[in-house]
Amino acid sequence: MASTAGIIIASSCQHVIDDQHWLASAYPAFAVPYFLYDVYAMFLCHRHRACVKGHEAAPPPRMRAAAAAFLRREPLLVLHHVTMVLVCFPVACLWRQGKGDFFLGCLLLAELSTPCVCLSKVLILLGRQHTALHRLNGLTLLITFLLCRVLLFPYLYYTYGRHRGLPLLRVPAALPPATNMAAAALLAPQLYWFGLICRGAWRMMGARTHTGHGGGSTRA
Repeated sequence: MASTAGIIIASSCQHVIDDQHWLASAYPAFAVPYFLYDVYAMFLCHRHRACVKGHEAAPPPRMRAAAAAFLRREPLLVLHHVTMVLVCFPVACLWRQGKGDFFLGCLLLAELSTPCVCLSKVLILLGRQHTALHRLNGLTLLITFLLCRVLLFPYLYYTYGRHRGLPLLRVPAALPPATNMAAAALLAPQLYWFGLICRGAWRMMGARTHTGHGGGSTRA
């Protein structure tokens, strides 16, 4: 839904600064409850796993202890969701003052990789991590994450530079420091997660190669 809204917004704004689309104001307000729900749902899943892991009859851990353990396990993800609610939502709906709907639409395209992340976890839970579907999904995740979450930021700088008639390398100096700091803060976790995805893809390729060699030896 976020990616669809992003495509509609970005494709409707020919002027990257002044053109507006009603979804650019409506969708962030619609998405805020999702981020709040998602954090709570992840916490409930974490607490449930702690209850059933090896001792189904054990009482659930205390709420405060479970919350502390959850924060230790998923600090970056929780910080991301809280930042989206407390920082990105006010910026998208108030601070922009109706400017830059095109850039907001492009940022919504970052969610294009999310279904691949979810499918990967589902396949692992079902024990299907060695199937062709899991490998294809992993390749799709790698490509969409690289394009829509990592290379997205240089593209936004390039688009703004083209609008202002500036080369790409001169764009950061033409922007307010707060804008560059916000872009860096958004890009940093994407680079971290992309590194994890690349590491997982490398392990998957290594496991497949090892399995192939083993199968060849068995057949011989």
